[in-house]
Amino acid sequence: MAVKRSKTSRAGRRILVAGAGLATIGALVAAMPAGASQDDVSADGASYGTNGKGWGRMVDVQLLSFNDLHGNLEPPAGSSGQVTQTNPDGTTTKIDAGGVEYLATHLRQAREGNRYSITAAAGDLIGASPLLSGLFHDEPTIGALNKLDLDVTSVGNHEFDEGARELARMQNGGCHPTAGCFVEGKKFKGADFPYLAANVTNEKTGKPLLDPYFIWEKNGVRIGFIGVTLEGTPNVVTAEGVKGLKFGDEVETINKYTKILERKGVKSIVALVHEGGMPASASYNYNCDGDGDGDGEGVSGAIVDIAKNVSPQVDALVTGHTHQAYVCSIPDPSGKPRLVTSASSFGKLYTDTTLTYDRRTKDIVRTAVASANHVVSRDVPKAADLTKLIDDWKALAAPVANRPQGYIAADINGRGSTAYEKPLGDLIADAQLEGLAPADKGGAQVALMNPGGIRSDLVYKASGAEGDGVVTYGESFTVQPFTNMMNVVDLSGANLIAALKQQVSGSNLNSVKILQVSRGLTYTLDMTKTGADRVVDGTIKLNGEAIDPAKTYRVAMNEFLAGGGDGFPALATGTNKLVGASDLDVFNAYLAAKSSATAPLAVPAADRITVVK
Repeated sequence: MAVKRSKTSRAGRRILVAGAGLATIGALVAAMPAGASQDDVSADGASYGTNGKGWGRMVDVQLLSFNDLHGNLEPPAGSSGQVTQTNPDGTTTKIDAGGVEYLATHLRQAREGNRYSITAAAGDLIGASPLLSGLFHDEPTIGALNKLDLDVTSVGNHEFDEGARELARMQNGGCHPTAGCFVEGKKFKGADFPYLAANVTNEKTGKPLLDPYFIWEKNGVRIGFIGVTLEGTPNVVTAEGVKGLKFGDEVETINKYTKILERKGVKSIVALVHEGGMPASASYNYNCDGDGDGDGEGVSGAIVDIAKNVSPQVDALVTGHTHQAYVCSIPDPSGKPRLVTSASSFGKLYTDTTLTYDRRTKDIVRTAVASANHVVSRDVPKAADLTKLIDDWKALAAPVANRPQGYIAADINGRGSTAYEKPLGDLIADAQLEGLAPADKGGAQVALMNPGGIRSDLVYKASGAEGDGVVTYGESFTVQPFTNMMNVVDLSGANLIAALKQQVSGSNLNSVKILQVSRGLTYTLDMTKTGADRVVDGTIKLNGEAIDPAKTYRVAMNEFLAGGGDGFPALATGTNKLVGASDLDVFNAYLAAKSSATAPLAVPAADRITVVK
């Protein structure tokens, strides 16, 4: 169903169903110059002209978009808070970016002078959030998005981290069912914008969990938005988070609701898709359509097939999930180029797209669409209202967030590492092995960590007053914000080998997921081969001895992996399960036990996986 709001306080950017009376239309017709026809007057009484900015037949509609904010209210630290720019001479530059105080300023400046401006997002705005938001079940981020004047967003997989009921609370408001109200005397009001979940339905009723589409309207200009998340959401979220829900095919769902919108007279449509691609370059300003033929060769991944099969009536796709930056043209089923965008992650970029709307046809003129990604640089004034929001929540979080946990000698990169084996991944896996190796804790012999669960880097430079090299609770929480419970299970050597091969085969064939492994586990990864053969037979060893397929091993992993998440069904075969402490508690205990101010942790060598390229 379409969501109808009349929030005139937002300068008419939200749904304002406007229309001039017959007298106004008559007056305009009478004033038309000789040779003009009544067809040159729009349905809302505006005369047709060529001025795209205002009231002509062709109207420029600004679409500002972003994705995968993940509750990053403060500027992300280290490499997580940087984007890469390619310079005219071919060199590259790293630019510090992100932070909602700066994002708000950039968006507000971008809207200036635009009569028609919409702000949309493509999911994962909450979930896997730093402590400042995660500690309060992402209420601070919803509050920030309200202040950013977000008009509409799709859900992403991380919107389901705490389940459907919690997502409904994010939309509709109300205090947390167990934590209560975080601010005394104030009830959480929820999102001012609609969350769209067209392909997420109740298994029993078949009805959409949330609104499937949204119609933005102003002065007769109508644009429909359809929001979907990736069909594979159950594979990347804990089973409890998606319990009772069904996730449908993205293309089938978008095409279904495109027809519904068309029947309602809406011919201009944008799909908000929480699924993405991988561009050929990591630079935010990479020319994805360098040859100008709009064939989409500058990007690969799941979004390409989606874009090539979504109805030609959809005028643009705003995407996310892969945390990449791209503005590409991919041909629709009729062979015509169509815009597909993504704005990296963590609020480091926003996309500014001009949609030229034809009042006569009520459709977007595809050939006139223009778009570019822009850096959320930190050289602009902070938005005072967002600064206050952050300061208020920081005051509540401070007693927990600032507590020291351990010490590091230099940056230990996780999210910021492009290697298959990440230094921070080794550290986390070692912490899990250390914490769960005692017989009464599970007797673990090896630990495995999913790379997607490492959400940031450990940064040496102080984030506050704690001092350089000090790891605070807030910083360790940012690295592992899910609070997954640790499991130790019996796993056959055959299934352990199968799991390692599933890193590069099955659902991970085209987008590999290399598990981070604890000390003692070694093997060779040959990327010149294909599929499961990339994990070289005979090289998988534990403490120098080849893994015996017939032997049983005690393997530690978080509950997400133990359930077969991220495309690892072999890990779900484990038996004799022991549930331990949370991954965060295990990590913090390791930091406290293994480091001190005089003996900080060194950067792990990341030499357990031998990679052949």
